[in-house]
Amino acid sequence: MSEQEPNTVEATGAQFALQRIFVKDASFESPKAPEIFRTKWQPKVNLELNSTHSLIAEDLYEVVLQLTITARTEEDDVVYLTEVQQAGLFLIKGLEPDAMAQTLGAFCPSVLFPYAREAVDGLVIKGSFPPLMLAPVNFDAIYEQSRRKQQEATH
Repeated sequence: MSEQEPNTVEATGAQFALQRIFVKDASFESPKAPEIFRTKWQPKVNLELNSTHSLIAEDLYEVVLQLTITARTEEDDVVYLTEVQQAGLFLIKGLEPDAMAQTLGAFCPSVLFPYAREAVDGLVIKGSFPPLMLAPVNFDAIYEQSRRKQQEATH
């Protein structure tokens, strides 16, 4: 009786592998520097998150997590504005469409977030401002909310 080598996807189920993580784009602006360093201010910080994904090759996806952070004074003057596009290449195969959407829309961005947070901190510190300790983000909840909005829009 000979054993036959099973198909990898069928035998092991889905496959997921992180291929590469990289900064796709980064910017930092401080329009009030150096005057802002001479004043006391309590920043009002606004964080905007966005993620996109695209198929690069068979089973190879690029996921880009974009963070835009704007710190303002009480008078609504922009103290600094930083934007980071943290990207990753992910090998993903053998997932059902719903699981694939969840993986690309929530799981991959959650993998990228710590790297994006570190990149943002580096830019803010190099701008001579205190580190910006961004709180963890629940990408599953954001994904679910986005999915519900899409369903409501189509009905």
